[in-house]
Amino acid sequence: MPDTVAPQTHKEEHFSGTATVRDIVIGMSDGLTVPFALAAGLSGAVDQTHIVVIAGIAEIAAGSIAMGLGGYLAARTEAEHYYAERKREEWECVNLKDREQAEVEDIFIDYGVDADGAQLVTARMMQDQKKWVDFMMRFELGLEEPDPKRARVSAATIGVSYIVGGLVPLFPYMVFSTNAQALTVSVIVTLIALFVFGFVKGIFTGMSKWRGGFQTMLIGGLAAAAAFGIAKLISG
Repeated sequence: MPDTVAPQTHKEEHFSGTATVRDIVIGMSDGLTVPFALAAGLSGAVDQTHIVVIAGIAEIAAGSIAMGLGGYLAARTEAEHYYAERKREEWECVNLKDREQAEVEDIFIDYGVDADGAQLVTARMMQDQKKWVDFMMRFELGLEEPDPKRARVSAATIGVSYIVGGLVPLFPYMVFSTNAQALTVSVIVTLIALFVFGFVKGIFTGMSKWRGGFQTMLIGGLAAAAAFGIAKLISG
């Protein structure tokens, strides 16, 4: 009797934290770049590190709140748009039934289903109003139902990421007594952090990891250099 081999189950693993990663990228990238540029700019105009620290903390607080609220409003707007479109789609499935049926059939045909098969599947789907509307929302409009907690989670994720990123360039000013020392360490530490952040971001987004690292580091470095140069020029 031949040995029987148990069928192997294939488990597909896909990254599902796209929205959260996007929020972390938004918060962390601005958190690393803006306070870095601010600290560098102030270092070109003042000599006291405590002034840089106070201004930096104030900026981080204001920036995290503003960025968090921006993420919250964006998520709320996205949810409101989804439910407005769903309400309209529900009305059309009742009052423009023939047109909606033809649209569903066209979608199946575009995926390679023959006309008879498309009609059969559509007729079965139309028996369940909710599934019909769900199908139209996803395949006609390309909209997914948002998580009801999305707005709050997005606001918190962006805000916390901004704070974490902002403390990186500011921390040396809390440790060293002179601006020259603090600025040097801040530049080194922040550029490394920007590179690592860009490298990791590349892993999740699918872009070149090394390109992402150097690109993020270059943008942050140019912003800080510009702020430092302008402050030096104005302060004389």
